[in-house]
Amino acid sequence: MRPILAYAAPFGTMRLTMQPVTYIDSRDLDASRPTFSEVVVRGIAPGGGLYVPEALPLFTLPEILELAAWPYWQRAAWIFQHFGVDFDEARIAELMQSAYGAQWDDERIAPVVEVVAGTHVLELWHGPTSAFKDMALQCMPLFFSAAVDRMQAEGELADDYLVLVATSGDTGKAALEGFADREHTGIVIFYPAGGVSDIQRLQMVTQRGANVGVFGVRGNFDDCQNAVKAAFNDDAFASELHAERRLKLSSANSINWGRLLPQIAYYVSAYADMVAEGGVKPGSPMDVCVPTGNFGNILGAYYAKRMGVPIGRLLCASNENNVLADFIATGTYDISDRAFVTTPSPSMDILISSNLERLLYELAGAEAVRGWMASLASERRFTVDRETFAKVRELMTADWVTNDESLVTIKRVYDEYGYLMDPHTAVAWEVAERLRAEDPVLVVSTAHWAKFGADVYRALTQTAYAANLPAGAAALTGLELLDEVRTLAPGAGPVPAPLAEIATLPERFGAVVDAGREGIEGAVREWLAR
Repeated sequence: MRPILAYAAPFGTMRLTMQPVTYIDSRDLDASRPTFSEVVVRGIAPGGGLYVPEALPLFTLPEILELAAWPYWQRAAWIFQHFGVDFDEARIAELMQSAYGAQWDDERIAPVVEVVAGTHVLELWHGPTSAFKDMALQCMPLFFSAAVDRMQAEGELADDYLVLVATSGDTGKAALEGFADREHTGIVIFYPAGGVSDIQRLQMVTQRGANVGVFGVRGNFDDCQNAVKAAFNDDAFASELHAERRLKLSSANSINWGRLLPQIAYYVSAYADMVAEGGVKPGSPMDVCVPTGNFGNILGAYYAKRMGVPIGRLLCASNENNVLADFIATGTYDISDRAFVTTPSPSMDILISSNLERLLYELAGAEAVRGWMASLASERRFTVDRETFAKVRELMTADWVTNDESLVTIKRVYDEYGYLMDPHTAVAWEVAERLRAEDPVLVVSTAHWAKFGADVYRALTQTAYAANLPAGAAALTGLELLDEVRTLAPGAGPVPAPLAEIATLPERFGAVVDAGREGIEGAVREWLAR
């Protein structure tokens, strides 16, 4: 296990003099030890590994609790500084103020809301795309652009970057919003055609910006993710882009550590708020229940726990694509004969949870990870050793929820408490109730209900997920259904302005391509030639 550094810098001064933390490749195939800014720009390590920090800061309880008095941008800046991010204090503060500013509809940014005694919800969807991906993707593109600017100014880099992203729904829009019209960067998004909600699709295909592109892919999210990874690993394609366009490839998926660090920040922040609001006693643990797909969100909670935040159990909530719940129960990760299921929570419809590799590295090291990832690639399964499995079980508990159970949960929680949630949050709520212990639980809410209006409508009208909507409702668009939801649930509150305006925007992108490396590369060539 890597070291935790107990930094002794004075708290509250925002003046920290730490050496930049360097990063390790989870497969130990890159010995270059890059800094944070280099890792953000690279995205993924050569050979397919993921970057992890060589050391973690250790926070004391008084330091964590003091954060409750600070605005969110300052909390995030302080955490980044303690991670030895290689920008000076003033520049980090400037970037964080931009990341967590007026584009959020709640000045608390990531508020903690008590729904019922003992159960709080961490609302991560108050950003411009109404999904938790904004927490990282309003931040990470700023640091990405700042890093490229600095490298070019210092003569270390003469190239621009093309960011390729596979999305199961929310990452795509959040990445587009974060990178739109940024200098030195283009971004192309690939989403499973027919595998995202109507509103998620509209958010992406109406995106403004001269440097953005969006393509549907025939297949599911794993098809998208595998195809994009194959394009990244195609040396001939990389050489072509560099020779003809002076472009290098990078990623904004959660495989990029620049996505993970902002996620760690909101768990540190949430504990401070839980204590300040009386949800947990200072120093006592809170459990955290996370709706989990690619494993990045719950991994942020794991790192926060390692760094001293009093987090008790990590509760991993899966939908019917329950590969992670099965892995945590058995120690075997097996997708060799597993069908991909379409669910009301499409951002979790993932079978290859990329960020699990980072946890396995932390628990077992690079040599074991190389073997397991090779087995996953060749046999589509792997089994961890007994010692590693025991560590996983000590950290995490998991359960999964059927499609109709998630919809029933939406209606039940609204009827009982007047709180309307989206299907992803409902998965986490149901699992949290099943696995409840004595400690208070923080349910992580990853999207505003209006992102998934059709399925929230199903929930409120007690329509099974597989059943057809009534004729009147079936004739409505996803946006039109939002008014029906608000009629059924008067306490739901308004639809966020960025979602409401979609109906007035033109659809800019409509192309759909075949899954596979050739489809992705052909789409990129088409977009560059526009």
